[in-house]
Amino acid sequence: MKWINERIRRFFPYIVIIGLWLIFCFPYFVKGLAPFPSKYLVTFFPPWSASYGMALKNNAMPDIISQIYPWKTLTIDTWKKGEIPLWNPYSFSGTVHAGNYQSAVFSPLNALFFFLPFIDAWSLLILLQPLLAGLFTFFFLRQLRLGNTSSTLGAIGFMFCGFLVTWMAYGTLGFAVLFLPLILYSISRYQETRSLIIYGIGICGITFSFLSGHFQISLYVWLTSLGYILFETIRTKKWKVGLVLLFMPIIGLCFASPQIFLTFDAFQASVRSAGVYIKEVIPWNYGVTLFAPDFYGNPVTRNDWFGHYAEWAGYIGIVPLILCLYGIVFSKEKQKVFFMLVGFITLLFAYTSPLSVALFTFKIPVLSTSAASRIIVISSFSFCVLASFGFEKMLDNWKRKKIRNTFYFISVIAFCILFLWTIVYVLKPFTVEQMLIAKRNIILPSVISIGVCSMIVFGFINKTYSTVIASVLLIALGCFDSYRYASKWMPFEPKEFVYPEMKVLSYLKKEIGDYRVFGNIGNEAGSTFQIPLIEGYDAMYQGRYGEFINAISNGIVSRPGPSVVQFDKGGRYALPAFQLLGVKYILHRLSDGKNVWVFPHWLYPDLFISRYRDEHYEVFEYKDVLPPVFLVSSYAIKTDKQDSIDTLFKNDFDRKNSIVVEEALPEELQVGEGSIQILSSTPNKLHLRVINSSPHAVYRSQVFDPGWNVLVDNKKAKLYRANYDFQAVFVPKGTHDVLFYYWPQSLTIGLYVCGLGCGFFVGIIWIHKKK
Repeated sequence: MKWINERIRRFFPYIVIIGLWLIFCFPYFVKGLAPFPSKYLVTFFPPWSASYGMALKNNAMPDIISQIYPWKTLTIDTWKKGEIPLWNPYSFSGTVHAGNYQSAVFSPLNALFFFLPFIDAWSLLILLQPLLAGLFTFFFLRQLRLGNTSSTLGAIGFMFCGFLVTWMAYGTLGFAVLFLPLILYSISRYQETRSLIIYGIGICGITFSFLSGHFQISLYVWLTSLGYILFETIRTKKWKVGLVLLFMPIIGLCFASPQIFLTFDAFQASVRSAGVYIKEVIPWNYGVTLFAPDFYGNPVTRNDWFGHYAEWAGYIGIVPLILCLYGIVFSKEKQKVFFMLVGFITLLFAYTSPLSVALFTFKIPVLSTSAASRIIVISSFSFCVLASFGFEKMLDNWKRKKIRNTFYFISVIAFCILFLWTIVYVLKPFTVEQMLIAKRNIILPSVISIGVCSMIVFGFINKTYSTVIASVLLIALGCFDSYRYASKWMPFEPKEFVYPEMKVLSYLKKEIGDYRVFGNIGNEAGSTFQIPLIEGYDAMYQGRYGEFINAISNGIVSRPGPSVVQFDKGGRYALPAFQLLGVKYILHRLSDGKNVWVFPHWLYPDLFISRYRDEHYEVFEYKDVLPPVFLVSSYAIKTDKQDSIDTLFKNDFDRKNSIVVEEALPEELQVGEGSIQILSSTPNKLHLRVINSSPHAVYRSQVFDPGWNVLVDNKKAKLYRANYDFQAVFVPKGTHDVLFYYWPQSLTIGLYVCGLGCGFFVGIIWIHKKK
């Protein structure tokens, strides 16, 4: 019997954590549904929206559909072809891909997609997040010498905290933060064992975090880890160990540097680099959602009326919240000081305070161009750790029957809840409809709070197993609350609606070649089905390209907008732009008729020919389109942006034979016959055979980027910025092989820094062997 009890106590936390996770994953493992908003996709996103229409659960995650999943499709497809997924030719007439941090090109978890069907690999990628977050948190809390029950409660709180739940479907932000407890475990464990394996686990945790797809969150994790090393070194006075540990975050950062350097390059050229303004700072009246997450409504129930639910989510559950407060007030553990400091400092950065204002005032790189509220996840983790300290102290108070202070604590909790109810029912600060939402959504949190307080009191009863029963019931309440919150938000929907094949998409994919399509479709069709588009949605798009697209409206160079590039369908220079961009096909939804949001192809009956038609769509071919790669025999030099646009869009400028560049070519171009043969084409490379009877330049309607290089007959040649933001290379008379390839210098630098990290790690190994 004793042996059985020991095994139960030992494995009980894993049973709870894994059991809760399996219950949450029930729709995938048993019903075959995918953790992906597929009904949202086919109901609201063209071209599928023309054929489908159905009720859906959550329409608060469009970026998964239009960015994250298509980018993952391109990433895996390119890796499988034996190339690094550095460039995306399907959005913005070409844009960085690996440099776009959220593409997570180098994430080790991409390996899942090589062994499983894509949708199943995606599903596991999404669903592993709460499981790993829970297990890693449990390991860390146990390393802090907290009991099984205390550690389990903290793990439950973090694995389904507000941030992880609302961002889970993205598969990036969650992975960026869930390695934090593993890193902290390694730091704490290494202080005791001096184990090189444990040290390596910490390095892997930092590296994996930075490769997971969200630099802002990984930076928070890195800073928290560094702070913990300093705190533990000062607390334990193990200065030599602390010095060795300081290399852990440095080496991890070095290993991730290829991704970081690529993104820094892309960031510098993007519109995001200029976007410093206060955004997503949480007002203090939203703090009530730490207790009642749906107080202001929920996007799932379509009744949210204040705040940004996903960005501002700080909920950790009622049980961990109350125990966190208990730990802050009563726990005497020195290690809790660090998590109190981190929790409250990060809370001040997330909410309106001098710290959050300073974040944007001083224009701190990365952090000042991102949503301030996302640091709330570090607060959530810290509060879950404090909740474990709180429960550990409660167990001690139960054992010693110290009820007086606990009684006062429960009285304060009861007063706070009563005060909230008084505001809602007596002061009535909102409209009638808003009051109904608030009233309805504080009932369950209040009931759970009463249950928690009751269990706390029950634990003081001098009966056998009273503390065991109270502990189990608290865990059960925590599991129920976490599951209720997570399952309400997370959609599990049919796999057959995940980017289903459409007849019009099949036609375009078959016919398009290296030309481009224009119409009311986005990256969800472009990158997923490999259809090159000229528009796009991503904050990392190149600012200069946005200027070019803006100029199509009226010929004036102007600052591009954030995130979205949208072609003016009634723009004065739309047709010349179609020529230069290689737009061969116009996609027209029949039900759109002649509305203002579609391109007016009917105004140019001689230029657009119908090539395809089904029950929903018609495809028109633009007769005057220029090839995506062609030879030109003259050029004009314009160094001023506006002069370049003015020249390019002049009626008498021969766009078929001339280009606008910013500096002189090595030789004068001459009129003569020439031809181009495309030998091979991939996202990162274009191999041409050029036959010239006289010197020409090859123009390519792919966005200019310093990472593009060109070889003429295996010799490095200069790549010129042409036609405002595209590519050109001089090719002399004769037959020549021309190779465009994308390999940014920042990637090379990143690999060198990665090698430096390897050197540091070898030094750490040498130090251990010397001992």
